[in-house]
Amino acid sequence: MINVALPKGRLGEKVYGMFAAAGYECPSILENNRRLIFENPETGVRYFWVKPSDVAIYVERGAADVGVAGKDILLEYRPDVYELLDLNIGRCRMAVAAKVGFHDDTEKTLRVATKFTRIAREYYAGLGRDIDIIHLNGSIELAPILGLSDVIVDIVETGKTLLENNLEPVETIVPISARLIANKASFKFNSGRIEAIAEGLKGQIKYD
Repeated sequence: MINVALPKGRLGEKVYGMFAAAGYECPSILENNRRLIFENPETGVRYFWVKPSDVAIYVERGAADVGVAGKDILLEYRPDVYELLDLNIGRCRMAVAAKVGFHDDTEKTLRVATKFTRIAREYYAGLGRDIDIIHLNGSIELAPILGLSDVIVDIVETGKTLLENNLEPVETIVPISARLIANKASFKFNSGRIEAIAEGLKGQIKYD
């Protein structure tokens, strides 16, 4: 069995659809039940749903042979895994956003609120900008509104939430999408099967 960690939610459902279309279907995963693990001996795959931010941990530590994680997670936590394929779904971007009309006074330390502290730190280090990181776990948009920070670094999809709160994206740091990742030891011992899965998924990728 190849163990596959799927991210819970809409993205995971899309990912499973790609696996199924590539010949790795598992009908029991679509049943309305509380099971955590689903397998299909005929296709040789075992699926389980996990929190999106935990997929890379399951794969890195070998509980899953392969999984699908956002590029944001891979950049922020740097798990020791192989990144095999960009699935071109779950697309968005990591961006800097601020209140509409914000002007960056480079004479002052820039206060940056984010939960992606590594990405933010490395981005501003590349610009040679002095920053003060404020780590938040949610409602990041509140920080500049309430004067806690000057800017935020966060994932932006449509930008609608920013707009509704009088914020706007001012810089794009990196595009984000879902990636197929593999455990390094699993890939070494099961490279043929894992490469076959990757090849099957490659045929399901849609490009605009």
